[in-house]
Amino acid sequence: MICAIYRSSLRDQTYLYLGKKDDFSCVPDALMKGFGKPLLSMVISLEGRDRLASADLGKVKQQLADQGYYLQIPPPVENLLTQHLATESKAG
Repeated sequence: MICAIYRSSLRDQTYLYLGKKDDFSCVPDALMKGFGKPLLSMVISLEGRDRLASADLGKVKQQLADQGYYLQIPPPVENLLTQHLATESKAG
């Protein structure tokens, strides 16, 4: 299975995986508006891979098969102040 990976021109660390290079027909219009201009990062084969750098390989393959695309978004930013306050309230 070949996969084309595009990075978002509007959102940092956001990537769109497609089963076919330059075929955005399966991607909802609202998603494309929020994604911005897709910038091709790479084309890779998913076969023979054990993992991907920042995405779950099984989820990527499943969503490519089911809907034709996979959207990778960055994890939420940690709020260190909230974590610290929660730790302090438990300790004290």
